[in-house]
Amino acid sequence: MSISGSSWLKFGLFTVGLGQSFVFVLVPPLARDLGLSVIQTSSIFAISAFAWALTSAFWGRTSDKYGRRNIAILGLLGYAISLIALITPLFLVERNILHVAYLFPALVLGRLINGLVGSATRPASFAYVADTSTKEKRTLKFARLESSFLLGTVAGPLLGGFLFLITNETPFYVFSFFALVAAFGIYRELDNTNIKKENNNERTKINWYSKTILPFLIYAAILSLCQASLLQSIGFYITDLFNTFENLPTLISMTFALLSISTIVSQYIFTDAFPMKNFNLLLFGTVLLIFSYSTMAFFQSISVYYLSIIILGFGFGMTRPALASSLSLAQTPENQGSAAGYLGSVIPIGHMTTPFIAMPIYAINPAYLYYFSSILCIGLVLFIIFHPTIRKSGLI
Repeated sequence: MSISGSSWLKFGLFTVGLGQSFVFVLVPPLARDLGLSVIQTSSIFAISAFAWALTSAFWGRTSDKYGRRNIAILGLLGYAISLIALITPLFLVERNILHVAYLFPALVLGRLINGLVGSATRPASFAYVADTSTKEKRTLKFARLESSFLLGTVAGPLLGGFLFLITNETPFYVFSFFALVAAFGIYRELDNTNIKKENNNERTKINWYSKTILPFLIYAAILSLCQASLLQSIGFYITDLFNTFENLPTLISMTFALLSISTIVSQYIFTDAFPMKNFNLLLFGTVLLIFSYSTMAFFQSISVYYLSIIILGFGFGMTRPALASSLSLAQTPENQGSAAGYLGSVIPIGHMTTPFIAMPIYAINPAYLYYFSSILCIGLVLFIIFHPTIRKSGLI
């Protein structure tokens, strides 16, 4: 029995999730052990995120012209190469083959490949789903696509941790191989959907500042900052507040796992089992984020912390597919690739700005960062309620 093209697309995002989560877990401590500072290590990911922001919209528009399949494959190939290019310098420095002075630029280059080329897969994938789904099923289809990526983020540290017992490099080679398998499957089974040229004229083209685009980008950018500040501070937060516990890396890994699993469960409940309208998903999901960040800041205990993480996952599980679906529904068919690309371009903003906005706040007091995130989410609730474009597009 052959596997459908859409299933291969989900597997492709699953493989991206595998490496994405494992890279954040393994690379920072390895790089620090080899002499890189925390700022240098953070900069590696910030530079990649900046490249992702610059190129995502381009890949979305390019998928309109050359087809979703081709651009999704290109992104997976770039992602596979970036994994090898990221682990190889660490491997060489550990064995004294490469001088440690070259480690930082080599890691920047390896991760940069993911930002420049690996960024193509996500907008092409979501544009394909927009091309092939009805308006009524759009949120559900986006949620399932997002869940594939999140399953990868859960499995990444687990499978990667097992493969890590073989050698430090094995997880990266295996995850890279999975991406190549996904690319081949997509090439064989996925229809290369794209937009008819006669529909692609100046009258229908959009820009990031178009009234059907900008409100969603504003929401996505603020949500990205809240999420990235949490992800980049988790390791510090647990180490600083719960240092009396044994095996802190396990506590950190559990946090990532709980966040991803609760997000997946939330997406299933509110987009599949008991579907809600996009407006309600955005509104109630953001309210959950407010509650979670506030609780995390005020009650600094490990049990409340994990409960807050679970609630946070439920909030993200409601808001992320609803945001992508609302943006898609606000566009004409010929602009789906461009819209998905613009959304992809603001997703990395949080990782780019966290070192300059969130981490200085954290340095003053860890609780202040989560209070800050809750205040931002309060602003998002007001934005959702009063902005006409979001209200109109979110009614489905």
